[in-house]
Parts: sequence; C-alpha cells; structure tokens
Amino acid sequence: MKLEKVRQAIDRLDSQIVNLLNQRAKLAVEVSHHKRRSNLPVFAPDRESKLFARLKSLGQAGPLPQAALQAIYREIISASIALQAVQKIAFLGPEGTFTHEAAKQQFGSSVNYQPVRGIADVFREVERGRADYGVVPIENSTEGVVNHTLDMFVDSGVNISAEVSLRVAHNLLSRESRLSRVRKVYIHPQTLGQCRSWLDGNLPDIEIVEVSSNAKAAQMAAKNRQSAAVASRLAARLYELSILVKDIEDNPENITRFLVLGRQYPGATGRDKTSLMLAVKDSVGVLHKILKPFAENRVNLTSIESRPSRKGLWNYIFFIDCLGHVTEKRVQRLLKQLQTLTLDLKVLGSYPRGEG
Repeated sequence: MKLEKVRQAIDRLDSQIVNLLNQRAKLAVEVSHHKRRSNLPVFAPDRESKLFARLKSLGQAGPLPQAALQAIYREIISASIALQAVQKIAFLGPEGTFTHEAAKQQFGSSVNYQPVRGIADVFREVERGRADYGVVPIENSTEGVVNHTLDMFVDSGVNISAEVSLRVAHNLLSRESRLSRVRKVYIHPQTLGQCRSWLDGNLPDIEIVEVSSNAKAAQMAAKNRQSAAVASRLAARLYELSILVKDIEDNPENITRFLVLGRQYPGATGRDKTSLMLAVKDSVGVLHKILKPFAENRVNLTSIESRPSRKGLWNYIFFIDCLGHVTEKRVQRLLKQLQTLTLDLKVLGSYPRGEG
C-alpha cells in the first residue's frame, strides 16, 4: 500500500477512535449519575483492576506493547473521572518526587495534584476531606519498609484503597553538559543508599549533600552550577535539567511500593490483598499464636513488620499483609480468630493487588 493511502487509512481510524472515545465519555457521565444517586465514590480501583486485566487479554493479538496500552487507558480513565468530578490527590511533595510519579501512574493527568510537605500531611489531607485520596511510600525493595508510614496508621482513620508498584530508576541530573564539571551532588538519604556503589565508583571525591527529597535535590541542582541531583526523569522535565547518566541505581530491580489512602473499601476482584494492624502484649510464643490462624485458614501471608506500641510498655504492633479480601469466608474466619488473640485488631484496607 502506498504511503498516502496508509496515512488516509490512519486518518479514518483516528476519526473513528475520537468518535468512540466521545461515546465512552458520555457513558462515563451516565455512570456518574448512578454513582451520585447511590452515594458511590468516583474512583473505583476494583473496577479499574478488572479493566486492566481484561486489556491484557485483549492486547495479546496486536503489536501494541501492554505497557503502552495500559498508559493509553490510564489517561482515558483519568479523563473519564474528571468528567464525573474533580478529584484532589495529595502526595508527598514537592512535584517531581517518585511519589508524584506513582500518583500519576495511578490517577493519570486529569486530576488535581496537591503536593504536601510530609507523610503525616498526606494522611491529614485525606482525613479532613481536603483531598479525595493520598499517595505515600510504604516499602522499597532495597531499603525496606517506611516506618513513618506504618506509624501513621496507628491513630489514623483512613483506609488503603489501592497499591502502586513503581520501578525506581535514579538518574544523575544537572545544568552541566559534562560529568567532569560536577563538584557537588544533592541526594535524598534513602536514594544515597540505593546508589552508593555507582557514586563511589564514578564520583569518589564529590561533595554529597543530603536533602529532604529527590525533587528538592533537583530544585537545588537547577539553582547551582557545577552541581547535580539524583532524581527521576519527571524531575528532569519539571526543573529543566539534563540527564547526564541514566539508571545509576545499584540494583536494577529497584522497586518501591506506594499506598493509595482513601475512605472506602473497594470491592473484591479475585486478586486482592488485605492489610491488618494487630496490637499484642509481649509474651512467650505470641508471634506463633497470631501466625497459626493464617495457616489454618489457608490465607497466604505476604509480609509482616513489627513496631513498638506508643500506648503501653512492652506492647507491640504487627503490620501484616495477606492475600484475599475481607468479604471472603476464609478471611472472615481468620479475622474472628485473631480478635481473640490480640489487644486490638484493625483492618487497614482490602484492595486490588498492584502489579509487580
């Protein structure tokens, strides 16, 4: 087929695609009317999870990569949500952090993003209704769990509505065009732990300045000559920095998991995770006692973290993730048994499992 005819065929398809997108948008508005009458939230992570699972099977026949197809539909869904209501999303700022990137991966471009100064501020914005949802980091595959996020759940009334896994690629950003001109590197302490080998091997005599976030590092590098920052590609675009070196993290499988905080429990999808907080008094065999019901009810436990309780001497809090949804009978049996073994039991959320 001649090039001109191929382009004409593409133009015809584009017209059809735009027409179909507008039809879909009209249906999204109709959905919003039903949700409003039933007092249902606009964001439905269980529905989105099922849609993306369906896209995987639909996309297998064509040349379009799965990641590209998901990115396209993320923006379609984001635009559809914006037609229903303005969604305010609080995240650990400033703009350009990996939390910002994770929030965009979950909610797309058609929402109102609100950067806040700290993890506690994200919780407060959601609790007080100033944000519909919040996004906070919870765990990194290299550096481990974010204890501050865990501690916030002790007194907070928010729920976990979804989770996002983000491959964290660290890049060396600068206003300079050559690595040899860099004399100082701004970096977040946790990021430093993830890039230590590369920095020691490639910039052994450089001044390292620790800052509060990757985005703050990019802001500082944008203001100062002969300096660089370790941050994301999003930060490079936002602060108009060049990428001197890509992917300098020591572990190429560097994954950070983020939680989406909200005020609802999504419905079951068949591929869910439940997060629990258990308060126990220290005693011989206490860990064995609370783990035994998981095996008895055939509920797969995927992670467990302990923190000292701030409410009593030698009392401890366990944060546990397990597979399944609170509406499943085996999970309900598990929770009933755990209630008899703990000082306090709190379901933090039951939500679709994230990719990765």
